[in-house]
Amino acid sequence: MEEKEVPKQVSKDPLHGLSLEKILNHLVDSLGWEELGYQIRINCFISNPTINSSLKFLRKTPWARTKVEDFYKYALRKGLLK
Repeated sequence: MEEKEVPKQVSKDPLHGLSLEKILNHLVDSLGWEELGYQIRINCFISNPTINSSLKFLRKTPWARTKVEDFYKYALRKGLLK
């Protein structure tokens, strides 16, 4: 009897397999804190921003995390990221 190979499902979600930390680092490396704070009006990106403080806030605040994830997908589509 011959074994059939099961085709792998490929996720179409650009966030698949990415942690919030990787997303945030990619945004900061590509745009910088100033531009990120301009694009996403969240205080953790404007006032003394750090990766750790921003991650802490975003993990506790679902609406803010959604804004960051949505902007990341937009930035990928528009070619704004390095």
